[in-house]
Amino acid sequence: MTTAILNTAANVSLPSDTEVRVLRDFKAPRTLVWDAHTKPELVRRWMLGPPGWSMPVCDMDVRPGGKYRWRWRSDENGAEFGFFGEFREVDAPARMVHAEHYDPGTMTPDMDTSAPAIIHTTFSEQNGVTTLELVMKFASKEIRDTAVATGMTDGMEMGYKRLDTLFADEHAG
Repeated sequence: MTTAILNTAANVSLPSDTEVRVLRDFKAPRTLVWDAHTKPELVRRWMLGPPGWSMPVCDMDVRPGGKYRWRWRSDENGAEFGFFGEFREVDAPARMVHAEHYDPGTMTPDMDTSAPAIIHTTFSEQNGVTTLELVMKFASKEIRDTAVATGMTDGMEMGYKRLDTLFADEHAG
Protein backbone atom coordinates (compact mmCIF):
# COMPACT_ATOMS: atom_id res chain seq x y z
CA MET A 1 0.00 0.00 0.00
CA THR A 2 1.38 3.39 -1.01
CA THR A 3 0.98 6.34 1.33
CA ALA A 4 0.36 9.65 -0.34
CA ILE A 5 2.75 12.45 0.51
CA LEU A 6 0.94 15.56 1.71
CA ASN A 7 2.00 18.99 0.46
CA THR A 8 1.82 20.51 3.94
CA ALA A 9 3.60 23.63 2.75
CA ALA A 10 2.52 25.75 -0.19
CA ASN A 11 4.16 24.53 -3.39
CA VAL A 12 4.58 27.69 -5.49
CA SER A 13 5.46 27.75 -9.18
CA LEU A 14 5.41 30.22 -12.07
CA PRO A 15 3.81 28.31 -14.97
CA SER A 16 3.94 31.30 -17.33
CA ASP A 17 5.21 34.88 -17.41
CA THR A 18 1.95 36.13 -15.91
CA GLU A 19 0.89 33.32 -13.56
CA VAL A 20 1.53 32.11 -10.04
CA ARG A 21 0.35 28.60 -9.10
CA VAL A 22 -0.01 27.47 -5.50
CA LEU A 23 -0.71 23.85 -4.51
CA ARG A 24 -1.46 22.96 -0.89
CA ASP A 25 -2.96 19.91 0.82
CA PHE A 26 -5.16 20.02 3.91
CA LYS A 27 -6.08 17.07 6.07
CA ALA A 28 -9.76 17.99 6.01
CA PRO A 29 -12.85 17.30 3.92
CA ARG A 30 -13.32 19.43 0.82
CA THR A 31 -16.53 21.00 2.18
CA LEU A 32 -14.67 22.25 5.26
CA VAL A 33 -11.81 23.69 3.16
CA TRP A 34 -14.38 25.35 0.88
CA ASP A 35 -16.21 26.85 3.88
CA ALA A 36 -12.91 28.18 5.27
CA HIS A 37 -12.42 30.06 1.98
CA THR A 38 -15.97 31.34 1.56
CA LYS A 39 -17.43 32.10 5.02
CA PRO A 40 -16.23 35.43 6.45
CA GLU A 41 -16.35 34.20 10.05
CA LEU A 42 -13.85 31.46 9.13
CA VAL A 43 -11.74 33.52 6.70
CA ARG A 44 -11.05 36.06 9.46
CA ARG A 45 -9.61 33.29 11.66
CA TRP A 46 -6.82 32.27 9.30
CA MET A 47 -6.24 34.67 6.37
CA LEU A 48 -4.00 37.04 8.32
CA GLY A 49 -0.45 36.69 6.99
CA PRO A 50 2.30 37.56 9.49
CA PRO A 51 1.60 38.02 13.20
CA GLY A 52 0.53 41.52 14.17
CA TRP A 53 -2.14 42.00 11.50
CA SER A 54 -5.92 41.91 11.89
CA MET A 55 -8.68 41.70 9.30
CA PRO A 56 -11.25 44.36 10.20
CA VAL A 57 -13.12 44.00 6.88
CA CYS A 58 -14.13 40.67 5.39
CA ASP A 59 -17.27 41.04 3.28
CA MET A 60 -18.08 38.20 0.88
CA ASP A 61 -21.11 37.47 -1.31
CA VAL A 62 -19.95 34.16 -2.80
CA ARG A 63 -22.03 33.74 -5.96
CA PRO A 64 -21.49 34.64 -9.62
CA GLY A 65 -21.58 38.44 -9.75
CA GLY A 66 -21.21 38.70 -5.96
CA LYS A 67 -18.72 41.18 -4.57
CA TYR A 68 -16.10 40.84 -1.88
CA ARG A 69 -13.83 43.16 0.08
CA TRP A 70 -10.96 42.26 2.40
CA ARG A 71 -8.89 44.73 4.42
CA TRP A 72 -5.97 44.14 6.77
CA ARG A 73 -4.56 46.46 9.44
CA SER A 74 -1.18 46.47 11.16
CA ASP A 75 -1.58 46.36 14.94
CA GLU A 76 1.77 48.15 15.25
CA ASN A 77 1.29 51.25 13.10
CA GLY A 78 -2.29 51.15 11.75
CA ALA A 79 -1.16 50.77 8.11
CA GLU A 80 -3.88 49.19 5.96
CA PHE A 81 -4.26 47.51 2.59
CA GLY A 82 -6.78 45.21 0.99
CA PHE A 83 -8.33 43.53 -2.00
CA PHE A 84 -11.75 43.75 -3.57
CA GLY A 85 -13.46 42.22 -6.55
CA GLU A 86 -16.17 40.05 -7.93
CA PHE A 87 -16.83 36.33 -8.08
CA ARG A 88 -17.15 35.24 -11.70
CA GLU A 89 -17.77 31.51 -11.26
CA VAL A 90 -18.84 29.56 -8.18
CA ASP A 91 -19.31 25.78 -8.21
CA ALA A 92 -19.39 24.81 -4.52
CA PRO A 93 -17.41 23.03 -3.18
CA ALA A 94 -15.23 22.36 -6.22
CA ARG A 95 -14.22 25.59 -7.92
CA MET A 96 -14.41 29.36 -7.94
CA VAL A 97 -13.03 32.13 -10.11
CA HIS A 98 -12.78 35.73 -8.96
CA ALA A 99 -11.32 39.01 -10.15
CA GLU A 100 -9.03 40.60 -7.57
CA HIS A 101 -8.11 44.28 -7.42
CA TYR A 102 -5.40 45.45 -5.05
CA ASP A 103 -6.24 48.39 -2.78
CA PRO A 104 -2.97 49.83 -1.42
CA GLY A 105 -4.77 51.71 1.36
CA THR A 106 -2.13 53.52 3.38
CA MET A 107 0.66 51.29 2.07
CA THR A 108 2.73 52.69 -0.79
CA PRO A 109 3.82 49.89 -3.10
CA ASP A 110 4.80 50.70 -6.63
CA MET A 111 2.26 48.36 -8.23
CA ASP A 112 0.06 48.76 -11.30
CA THR A 113 -3.50 48.28 -10.05
CA SER A 114 -5.29 49.10 -13.31
CA ALA A 115 -6.21 45.49 -14.17
CA PRO A 116 -7.40 42.80 -11.78
CA ALA A 117 -5.68 39.49 -11.24
CA ILE A 118 -7.94 36.57 -12.15
CA ILE A 119 -7.84 33.86 -9.49
CA HIS A 120 -8.90 30.28 -10.29
CA THR A 121 -9.26 28.10 -7.19
CA THR A 122 -10.09 24.39 -7.25
CA PHE A 123 -10.68 22.03 -4.33
CA SER A 124 -10.34 18.27 -4.85
CA GLU A 125 -10.54 15.57 -2.19
CA GLN A 126 -9.09 12.10 -1.97
CA ASN A 127 -9.03 9.91 1.15
CA GLY A 128 -9.88 12.79 3.48
CA VAL A 129 -7.19 15.09 2.07
CA THR A 130 -8.22 18.19 0.14
CA THR A 131 -5.85 19.64 -2.44
CA LEU A 132 -6.23 23.33 -3.09
CA GLU A 133 -4.93 24.60 -6.41
CA LEU A 134 -4.87 28.34 -6.84
CA VAL A 135 -3.76 29.92 -10.12
CA MET A 136 -3.37 33.70 -10.19
CA LYS A 137 -3.18 35.30 -13.63
CA PHE A 138 -1.83 38.85 -13.68
CA ALA A 139 -2.09 41.38 -16.51
CA SER A 140 1.69 41.40 -17.05
CA LYS A 141 4.94 39.79 -15.97
CA GLU A 142 5.90 43.01 -14.18
CA ILE A 143 2.73 43.01 -12.07
CA ARG A 144 3.17 39.31 -11.27
CA ASP A 145 6.80 39.82 -10.25
CA THR A 146 5.92 42.83 -8.08
CA ALA A 147 3.17 40.83 -6.33
CA VAL A 148 5.50 37.88 -5.70
CA ALA A 149 8.23 40.23 -4.38
CA THR A 150 5.87 41.45 -1.63
CA GLY A 151 6.18 38.08 0.11
CA MET A 152 2.61 37.25 -0.86
CA THR A 153 3.15 33.48 -0.99
CA ASP A 154 4.97 33.46 2.38
CA GLY A 155 1.97 35.24 3.89
CA MET A 156 -0.34 32.71 2.25
CA GLU A 157 1.56 29.84 3.86
CA MET A 158 1.36 31.53 7.28
CA GLY A 159 -2.40 31.62 6.84
CA TYR A 160 -2.51 28.02 5.62
CA LYS A 161 -0.67 26.89 8.76
CA ARG A 162 -3.40 28.62 10.82
CA LEU A 163 -5.94 26.80 8.68
CA ASP A 164 -4.23 23.46 9.48
CA THR A 165 -4.67 24.30 13.19
CA LEU A 166 -8.30 25.27 12.66
CA PHE A 167 -8.97 21.93 10.92
CA ALA A 168 -7.12 19.96 13.62
CA ASP A 169 -9.20 21.72 16.30
CA GLU A 170 -12.39 20.97 14.34
CA HIS A 171 -11.40 17.29 14.09
CA ALA A 172 -10.56 17.12 17.82
CA GLY A 173 -13.85 18.77 18.80
